[in-house]
Amino acid sequence: MFKQSLIASALFSLLGTSQAYAGQLTGKVVDANNQPLSNATVHLHGKSKTVKSDKNGQFTIEVDSDAQLHITKPNYLDNRVNITEQQGFVRVQLEPTSVESIVVYSSALHKNSMEMTSPVSVLSGDELKNRAKPTLGETLKGQPGINASYFGPVSSSPIIRGLDGPRVKITQNGLDSSDASRVGPDHANTNDSLAAQQIEVLRGPATLLYGSGAIGGVVNVVDNRIPTDVIDSLQGAADYSHDTNSNTNTFAVLLESGFDGFNFHFDGVKRKGGDYETPNFAQPHDDHESHDEHEHEHEHEHEHESESHEVEYANKVDNTFIDSEQFNFGTSYVGDHLTLGLSYGRIDTDYGIPAHSHVGHDHEAHDDHESEETHAEESVFARVKQDRWQGLINYAVHSDWLESIGLRVGYTDYEHAEIEHGNIGTVFENDTTELRLTAEHRLGEWHGTVGYHFSDSDYSANGEEAFTPSTQTKTHAFYILEERRFGDFTLELGARVEDYQLSSKGDSLEDDHDHDHDHDHDHDHDHDHDHDHHDTEIETGFIAYDLDMTNLSVSVGGVYDYTAGSNVAVSLSRSERAPLTAELLSNGIHIATSTYELGLGYELEGDHLHFEPQDIEQETSTNLDVSFRKFSGDFGYTVNFFYNDIENFYYQALTDYIFTAEHGLEIADHAHDDAIPVFKFESSDAKLYGLEFDAHYKLNRFARVKVFGDSITAKLDNDEYLPRIPSNKLGVDYEHRYENLTANFTVTHYFDQDNFARYESETKGYTMVDVSLNYDFELMGNDMVGYLNLDNLTDELGYVHSSFIKEQAPLPGRNIKLGIRGYF
Repeated sequence: MFKQSLIASALFSLLGTSQAYAGQLTGKVVDANNQPLSNATVHLHGKSKTVKSDKNGQFTIEVDSDAQLHITKPNYLDNRVNITEQQGFVRVQLEPTSVESIVVYSSALHKNSMEMTSPVSVLSGDELKNRAKPTLGETLKGQPGINASYFGPVSSSPIIRGLDGPRVKITQNGLDSSDASRVGPDHANTNDSLAAQQIEVLRGPATLLYGSGAIGGVVNVVDNRIPTDVIDSLQGAADYSHDTNSNTNTFAVLLESGFDGFNFHFDGVKRKGGDYETPNFAQPHDDHESHDEHEHEHEHEHEHESESHEVEYANKVDNTFIDSEQFNFGTSYVGDHLTLGLSYGRIDTDYGIPAHSHVGHDHEAHDDHESEETHAEESVFARVKQDRWQGLINYAVHSDWLESIGLRVGYTDYEHAEIEHGNIGTVFENDTTELRLTAEHRLGEWHGTVGYHFSDSDYSANGEEAFTPSTQTKTHAFYILEERRFGDFTLELGARVEDYQLSSKGDSLEDDHDHDHDHDHDHDHDHDHDHDHHDTEIETGFIAYDLDMTNLSVSVGGVYDYTAGSNVAVSLSRSERAPLTAELLSNGIHIATSTYELGLGYELEGDHLHFEPQDIEQETSTNLDVSFRKFSGDFGYTVNFFYNDIENFYYQALTDYIFTAEHGLEIADHAHDDAIPVFKFESSDAKLYGLEFDAHYKLNRFARVKVFGDSITAKLDNDEYLPRIPSNKLGVDYEHRYENLTANFTVTHYFDQDNFARYESETKGYTMVDVSLNYDFELMGNDMVGYLNLDNLTDELGYVHSSFIKEQAPLPGRNIKLGIRGYF
């Protein structure tokens, strides 16, 4: 406490303000009928501490100056009440809402989901726990505008409005997850939904706070591993579930305790399961077929099967097992003004990589896997290990203009090893240090935050299947986000300037090649480059290269509350992004996708490669979002329209070349049994536009019906469609509550995807029927939830157009998930 007083005195002396003695404010939270509301969260703006209302709706909180209370409760609209230091008592009334209103941690300005200028979805509570899957992609894919890359259910990343990979930032408590899931679709992200309090999805560019990697959106996983509220007693939860389809057992536990402002947190998840089953499907006849043949639908294979191949069927996708353990420890001190915290997390996961063929290598195929021991000995699987440290310091200054200063730091040590025949093959490593310093303030009528964001990522790939060089990527950024309310209209302005530095070490694929490259760079104006010309055979590997770019992002938006419980939000942003390592410097076989990949920096001429990166320009997105929301009464909706005009869009284009181990690179004028197509990253202007909606109606106090869906069109300027754009979907969900029982019946139709790139094929539509039952009960004084999920009730065969391996890995068949969860 002595040190805390010294810090406070120093800060207030610096700011020229003095701290008042804390007094107590009492209050009562009631509903529209003047009935008390219990368990409402009351937060004093600018402070770390929050309190809960008791069963009589009453609360007490300490105040030391004029401030603002932020009161929230599920199924009620947030309320903000201005208070004075001498007020003594306040009465707060909350209005019911037909749309769940949740505070969005990633908004930076303490906004709830209905106040955001950009569209956002939030999954939390029992809904999140019941929907939780091994990956974020599978957990979130039912939300409007969100789909999954689907490299099997154990490696599936979110796709937001058709954009994924390096354009979607995956964060944990606002800091990058720092895994290798952005490198390739077979690399799973390291965030587990069961360990989360809520998962937030920001659609559209969110580059202002999170950097150029968020040009398509952000998925932020919020957990409580560093407690930011005072915990007064031992509390926790435990969860067990079983999936029949893959014979997967999942255990999760949460424990929290505290005393006198000191808090402690532990959570852990254990998940173990086998290969998943599907309805009968026709297997592709050749693991090394050309990419366009590889994309044909199974119906076409039946009709046009060549005489030399017989149709083979399967009802299981081999090598899709998972064996995962993770735990997180955290501790914190929460005072009236100061919050300090530290956490450590560990992940150990083995998971199978389906359709992993060794093109150009002397490995034999192994198709039968009867046990996990067989997986380990014969199949290629990934072994992921991650150690992650996070630190938090927040000081609630609460001066006349500076409200709080916050610092979040993180360090992640990540390793992804591919195990072949029991031996370590290719190893991907990523060590990342990240820092985010923010200052929240009020200047007159303006409320906002300014910040500095630093990231240093040291990535390496070693082994015969490494198709990208080892690189170090550093970013330094400053950003500002300001808002002001004009009556019923809230204006929001933001800007970010980011210095992006990428340095490749130039390690070679072949040890007997040596390159001495001299690069001269002029960084005085954005990213002017003076490069030597490099002419090299394709087998020579990676070339040392340095890139320095300045990315600028700006946005303007507003929310107009045109009537009580309804608003319209408009957001216009311009965001810049520099290419990542894989997009810029790839040069090798990407086994997971059965392609040879070349980066933007290369040019093909004959049987040679030229390294000519001097003409590379930033990818620049101009995005317009318009959202209409109604969130009061029995009928509510959210409808989002978006238009994204992207200059220099980076994408992979199919070339006229093939690659074989024997002949290397050559023009594809004759067939080879082991040939794979060559894809090269290109840049061209593109347009992505569409809509997403979620509308619901409360039929009576027991029943509610919801309709949801999305549609997207994605084209290059030459009128060709972009590859692997998700199918449009339309769904209906009926919910019925009676006493302690809640039942949901959901039907989702995924339409035919007939807008595809020239080297793809049509993906037929399918309909998924899902049923869930939740029953709340009490056991020995503890709240319990028993749940039953029936996924894909009709055992529908479905193929995911956005998947690189859609033919080898259709969606799972019928699954029964049984679970029980307890709180204490």
